[in-house]
Amino acid sequence: QVHLVESGGGLVQAGDSLRLSCEASGRSLRTYWMGWFRQPPGREREFLALIGYIEISTIYADSVKGRFTISRDNAKNTVYLQMNNLKPEDTAVYYCVAEETVGRSPSHYNNWGQGTQVTVSS
Repeated sequence: QVHLVESGGGLVQAGDSLRLSCEASGRSLRTYWMGWFRQPPGREREFLALIGYIEISTIYADSVKGRFTISRDNAKNTVYLQMNNLKPEDTAVYYCVAEETVGRSPSHYNNWGQGTQVTVSS
């Protein structure tokens, strides 16, 4: 099992940028995809981005493509989500995930972080 801890959330204004971090531990991540979901208030969790062990392998949701960038530092077992030009509708709890196969459904993932709150004021 993989243990995931997110950090970097907070309160920002519309148009600001924020970088989330997720540090993983527990087992080798060489075979794991790592990624991000978010859950806005009163809504279901939604897929944002995934990255393979080799950074050239990335997958994005259309809703964040071009504004959000996922990256990974394998030496630090850490995945990042750089979020630019934030909007009030980006307000959500952001979750880190890890799994050995690719999927866009929350039910695909067995390894979740505790979540970090991002609030974007207008």
